Amino acid sequence: MKQQQVMQPDFPAQWQIASASLLADTNSSHIWKAIITGEEQSPVIVKVLKPAGHEELRGAYYLRERDGNGAVSLLDLHLDPVMMLLEYAGDYDLKAHLEAGHDADAIRIAGEVIRALHSPSGQVLPSELQPLHKHFKSLFDLAGKTADIYAEAADLAASLLNHPHEVIALHGDLHHENIIRSARGWLAIDPHGLCGDAAFDCANLFYNPLDRDDLCLDMKRAADMALYFSQIIHKSAAYILDYAFCYGCLSAAWHREDGNDADEARELRIAAALRKLRLQLYP
Repeated sequence: MKQQQVMQPDFPAQWQIASASLLADTNSSHIWKAIITGEEQSPVIVKVLKPAGHEELRGAYYLRERDGNGAVSLLDLHLDPVMMLLEYAGDYDLKAHLEAGHDADAIRIAGEVIRALHSPSGQVLPSELQPLHKHFKSLFDLAGKTADIYAEAADLAASLLNHPHEVIALHGDLHHENIIRSARGWLAIDPHGLCGDAAFDCANLFYNPLDRDDLCLDMKRAADMALYFSQIIHKSAAYILDYAFCYGCLSAAWHREDGNDADEARELRIAAALRKLRLQLYP
């Protein structure tokens, strides 16, 4: 099937875009690498949301709150149509770093990025960010129809979310391909724009890279990750493993909604291993 050509949008005139090339065409957006007139050595990213991707607008408000601390900078936001003008971080991500033989260093870097992302911004928490209670809706809905691992995860998630904790801005989708090495250091890209407990931002890393089940099912590695992240966010390793288990079941619930049996089974397999590890180490 011939791939449909993507037409370059009309960028806002004040951005002075001289040229642009399409980097990615996703379900939610078109992502362009662009050059601003007179700044040929400093490319930028323009993310143009499709109608199906307007929930990603939350990510722009998250980036505005971060103001470049731990994440790429939001340079400007255009709302009709939704376009984000973003700092260009580069093309060397944490997955490439891991594949170059630096898994332990990749985990260390992820922790430092989390530390930066969770540092106080001095700004009011944006009202547009999605609370974790709402983010977990698919798991809660599914758990009402089952009496298995989903129900166990939903009960635990409800307990975690109802437990008093500091509500902070969360990236919400932190994994190896969303952490890029830039001239300013390692930065996060493509946030979901959530708010809630800091432990949630550690959870997805236990399931990534997606094609490295040998690593994700290595429970010695997982235990070491939980201990390390506990030092970053000042919560117990058991608490982090609880969030990792709940996140995996939430992700599996999304895959079930999409009819993706293989990825659902994969997430549940890792989640079950993490739950067993947590109960063994911290009964």
